[in-house]
Amino acid sequence: MSRPRIGGLRTRLWAVVAVAAVLALAAIVVIFNLVLSGRLSADAQSILRSRASGVVAGLRVVDGRLKVTESPDDAAVDTQVWVFAGTRPLEHPHATEAVSRAALSLAGGPKRTIELASTETKLFAVPVERRGVRLGTVVASLSLKPYDRTREIALVASLILCVAVLAGVLLLARWVIARALQPVAHMTAQAADWSEHDVEGRFELGPPRDELTQLAATLDALLGRLSASLRHEQRFSAELSHELRTPLAKIRAEAEIALRRKRTPTAYRDALTAVLRAAERMSAVVETLLVAARAESAPHRPLSDVVEAAEQAVEACRTVARERNVALRMLAPTGRVEAIADGELVERILFPLVENGCRYARSEVKVTVAPAQGRVFVRVEDDGPGVARDERLRIFEPGERGQAAEGGPQGSGLGLALARRLARQAGGEIEVEPGDEGGRFAVELPRAERDS
Repeated sequence: MSRPRIGGLRTRLWAVVAVAAVLALAAIVVIFNLVLSGRLSADAQSILRSRASGVVAGLRVVDGRLKVTESPDDAAVDTQVWVFAGTRPLEHPHATEAVSRAALSLAGGPKRTIELASTETKLFAVPVERRGVRLGTVVASLSLKPYDRTREIALVASLILCVAVLAGVLLLARWVIARALQPVAHMTAQAADWSEHDVEGRFELGPPRDELTQLAATLDALLGRLSASLRHEQRFSAELSHELRTPLAKIRAEAEIALRRKRTPTAYRDALTAVLRAAERMSAVVETLLVAARAESAPHRPLSDVVEAAEQAVEACRTVARERNVALRMLAPTGRVEAIADGELVERILFPLVENGCRYARSEVKVTVAPAQGRVFVRVEDDGPGVARDERLRIFEPGERGQAAEGGPQGSGLGLALARRLARQAGGEIEVEPGDEGGRFAVELPRAERDS
């Protein structure tokens, strides 16, 4: 799927280079020919001025009249120069009638230049004056055919050269672009292969230094997010399977026993109660895992009131506390204590800790919210059998229970392992605090910058 995109990029780059090369070469051709035309025009004008000046320098004034003291030789005739006294020609070369009429029209006029398009001839008129008195006019002509021929040759040659250069540039650009994009195509194909067969594969080219290393870093980050997403999905499936296995087995066992033989209404009620509790346990597990999944996929962490979340967790455990005649107390500062975590997620973290405390406490469970510098601590303490020193790490493993829980009452099934994962997902932690008596759990969460 990635190769057509690279091919399209190669074509677009080649097209951009082709357009840029055509525009650049066209500009060069136009500028070159304009400069050449200007230079040829200037050279032609310079030749006319030189011819006219040479003839003017050879003229003499006799008795107030303009005289040509020396007869023009063949070279002078070839130079196409007219000498007028007023409008009367003193000397004139062999020229066409159109050119002769144009030269006569310049006699007696100011210094100027005209071009005859019909004969491709340029004429330059110079007044002849002595002591401020106008005596005549010298008109020099020059054929522009050699200059026009030079322009045509230069234009054709420059176009041919530009076509050759353009072909070479396009071939070179095609080769350079193909070579430059070859690593990109290879990296794209490699990333596509990794995404299907080995999500742990990485380019690992180090910090971005150029476009290719930037692409490699981007693809590594993309593969990393894909790998993390797959790990989360696998973990979610494993946790869901683990947490639901026990209540499903209990529901099935209660149903099979109830259907195996006739039972008293009380026995049926007890069986249905057990099924209801198992269903509630399953519902709580599913809801908690869904909250965790939503929190993991959220682009930003919201702020929440830890005091409010702790109160909700405490209220959810009131029934268990009353059933076991356990006093459930909560100590918290007035006002909001904000944490950088979803409120529902915080409640799901605290609920299994408070519930476990209510199930194993002898008489009292205390929940304390204590804000600190950059952190928020929620401690759940009970006066039950506590957690043995060698169990403080093991009880957070999936499926593990402490010695005090063996044969004891069954909880919701949410488990300390899931609670710790949720806390770490929120940037916090759950730990068992040391103590001689009772269970002492401390939940640490990142605190928001401002508290109200």
